[in-house]
Amino acid sequence: MYFIIVLITACSTSETGSNSSFKNQKTGDVPIGMILIPAGVYSMGGKSAQADADEFPKHKVSVSSFYMDATEVTNAQFKEFIDATGYKTIAERDIDWEEMSKDLPAGTPKPADSLLKAGSLVFTPTSGPVNLRDYSQWWTWTTGANWLQPEGPESSLKGRMDYPVVHIAWEDAKAYADWAGKRLPTEAEWEWAAMGGLQDPKFPWGNEPVDQSFDKANFWQGLFPFENYAEDGFIGAAPVKSFPPNGYELYDMAGNVWEWCQDKYRFDAYDTDHSKGIVTNPTGPRDSYDPAEPNLIKYVIRGGSFLCNESTCSGYRVSRRMKSSKDSGFNHTGFRCVKEVR
Repeated sequence: MYFIIVLITACSTSETGSNSSFKNQKTGDVPIGMILIPAGVYSMGGKSAQADADEFPKHKVSVSSFYMDATEVTNAQFKEFIDATGYKTIAERDIDWEEMSKDLPAGTPKPADSLLKAGSLVFTPTSGPVNLRDYSQWWTWTTGANWLQPEGPESSLKGRMDYPVVHIAWEDAKAYADWAGKRLPTEAEWEWAAMGGLQDPKFPWGNEPVDQSFDKANFWQGLFPFENYAEDGFIGAAPVKSFPPNGYELYDMAGNVWEWCQDKYRFDAYDTDHSKGIVTNPTGPRDSYDPAEPNLIKYVIRGGSFLCNESTCSGYRVSRRMKSSKDSGFNHTGFRCVKEVR
C-alpha cells in the first residue's frame, strides 16, 4: 500500500462467459474444474542464473497431493461469488487513510481526499525507454478501476467473462476461496504444480528459451514498457486456456496474470527452510519482511503476467518469487485456488 501512496502522491504533484465455478459439484473424486496434483518431493528454489537472492538456498520440500483449479479464476466465476454474497473488493472501497497510515513511515503526508477514492493501479505504456527501477513510470492510480472495469470507468467486462479476474487483492482472493470451500495455494504447492511433473524445469513448459516460446504463454514481447510486439497474440490479458497447459493440465502457470499464494513473504524464508532438511507441506513464515519496504506486510504472488519479459521480472519462471501488500490490486493480478484431498 506504501507503493500505492507513492504513486498517488506523485500524481497529485504532477500531472458472462461459458466458464462456471460449479461450486461443490464433482466428477468422480475430483471437483469439477480442478486437477489432482500428485504428492512429491522436489528441490524448491532458483533453477537458473536468472534467479534472485530470495530464491535461494534451494531446499527439499515434500508436498502432499491436492486439487488445483485448472485455470485462473475467471470473471464469470468471480461474478457468481459477488452475486451470492454482495462482497465488495478492496478496489471498490474508498481508501481508509487512518488504516493505511499505520503501514507507512511516520510523517507520511495525507494525500488529497480526491486521491483516496476507490480505485486501483492500471498499466499505462510509456512513450519511450524509462528507468526500469521506477515502477511509477508505468503504473497509474486510476479512480474507478476494479474487477468490473479493468482499465477504469470507460471499460467493462463485455466479451471478457472467460478472462481471469483482475484488480484482486489478497483479501479478496481469500474471501472467494473461503466461499468456494477452497483456499489459496501455498508457495510450495504452487511451484510444485507449475513444474508439471518435469525435473527442475526453468519454465512450466520446460527449458525452451523464452524467445522461442511465444506460443507457450502470454507475456511481453518487445521493449518494456513502451513497445509490445504481441507475438503471442495478446497485448493484455488473454482468455483462460488460450495457451497449452503444462504436464499436469494446468493453464497459465506462466504469464497472463500474477497469482496470489497463501504465504506471507520473507526475503530470507528459504534460509530457515533449508536448515530443516526436507520440509513437509510448508505454509510460509510466521511474519513478513521485505527489506525494500520493511513496514509493509506482504504476501507472495507467483507466475508472472502479460507484462513480464526478460528485462523486467522474468516472472514466468517456476521459481520466481514476487510479493505485494494484501490490500493492493493491479490489472495484472488475479488468483486460482486449491482444495485438500480428503
